[in-house]
Amino acid sequence: MQWETVIGLEIHAQLATQSKIFSGSATSFGAEPNTQASLVDLGMPGTLPVLNAEAVRMACKFGLAIDAEIADKNVFARKNYFYPDLPKGYQTSQMDHPIVGKGYLDITLEDGSTRRIGITRAHLEEDAGKSLHEDFQGMSGIDLNRAGTPLLEIVSEPDIRSAKEAVAYVKAIHALVRYLGICDGNMAEGSLRCDCNVSVRPKGQVEFGTRAEIKNVNSFRFIEKAINHEVQRQIELIEDGGKVVQETRLYDPNKDETRSMRSKEEANDYRYFPCPDLLPVVIEQSFLDEVRASLPELPVEKRERFEREFGLSAYDADVLAASREMADYFEAVQRVCGDAKLAANWVMGELSSLLNKDNLDIEQSPVSAEQLGGMIQRIKDNTISGKIAKMVFEAMAAGEGSADEIIEKKGLKQVTDSGAIEKMLDEVLAANAEQVEQYRASDEAKRGKMFGFFVGQAMKASKGKANPAQVNQLLNSKLEG
Repeated sequence: MQWETVIGLEIHAQLATQSKIFSGSATSFGAEPNTQASLVDLGMPGTLPVLNAEAVRMACKFGLAIDAEIADKNVFARKNYFYPDLPKGYQTSQMDHPIVGKGYLDITLEDGSTRRIGITRAHLEEDAGKSLHEDFQGMSGIDLNRAGTPLLEIVSEPDIRSAKEAVAYVKAIHALVRYLGICDGNMAEGSLRCDCNVSVRPKGQVEFGTRAEIKNVNSFRFIEKAINHEVQRQIELIEDGGKVVQETRLYDPNKDETRSMRSKEEANDYRYFPCPDLLPVVIEQSFLDEVRASLPELPVEKRERFEREFGLSAYDADVLAASREMADYFEAVQRVCGDAKLAANWVMGELSSLLNKDNLDIEQSPVSAEQLGGMIQRIKDNTISGKIAKMVFEAMAAGEGSADEIIEKKGLKQVTDSGAIEKMLDEVLAANAEQVEQYRASDEAKRGKMFGFFVGQAMKASKGKANPAQVNQLLNSKLEG
């Protein structure tokens, strides 16, 4: 039997506000436990929440960016459940009246095709604290620094049909919230995490299968692996005569498997009710107009402009626009050197290789955009060859200065004097007289390989400094003459 996978994702994006959603406590990561939790965050009697207007602004930014309906009136509710790191006994969230309604996001797949994924809603809520299970001699510790941190929960339609599509969608959301400046997207710190709702059904069946929810997956790689494992588990279970149970599961990356956490009944047992301490939030059109005017160029728009304005391929434009920082770096290089294609090649090639090798983000690049652009200028004006440029790039990465300083200090300037190159070629040909005779006696096919030998000898003799185009042109004239 052929099976179809059905996936819906719930992404929790931590909003990049300076303070929490209902209190003035800081939201910075890494503080000592329980040093960023106020009386409001602790749920002390008599305290009242005050809504953070910046969290509302950020949610509206996201809604406008996905072409969604923004509710002119949205309401906070109490989601009641008991857990040790939830000091109030309820989570303040939005249920029936979320701030962001239906929207969509177009994703690009590995084969270059695009798919439109529907977004059901995005709502504001507060985060819970964190239970710590190590170093407490059989007990758990509770850190409430994260309690009350503003989250935007982004809920997709069940439109995703494979683990690779799921990863492409999460990457697109990740890029979007970073472009908008509403979330730093740091998955290792929990700033962006994902719940994966996975089910399977016989191909052609309209009715959805029973789903399992994989909680809190925090890397692109783990999202793909968790979904693939869960799909295989469900198919094998059904084909062996069993039934999938609706439940919450946890992905264990060490064992590459999902395991059951708790069953989850269809009935909603959270006992939502409107929060009596928070008034409904009314969004006026003037506020939305102001937010819309503040939107940056979005990833899709940037990709299209890179293709249109710089003549880049769809692939190159997609890679360079994948993050705001990468796009900004590329454009800075392009402005300095005036050659978009060369800039794209170096940013996607040598620079990306360097960053990957040293596990660095582009903001930590040891080679600035101005330095790289200046080096590309020296390639364009024939001061250095592409081969020498790689040596210059390595020296810049090692902190040895600008391209001009390195070229001057190391004597790397390319030889473009035709007379000097001709003299050097005459010496090379004289030293390889036997090969010259073989070349002239050979057919066209053999000459191609032998010509490469002479070019190699010439570049070796010039220590890589001779202009390759001139070497090829003059060498061809001498060998054919």
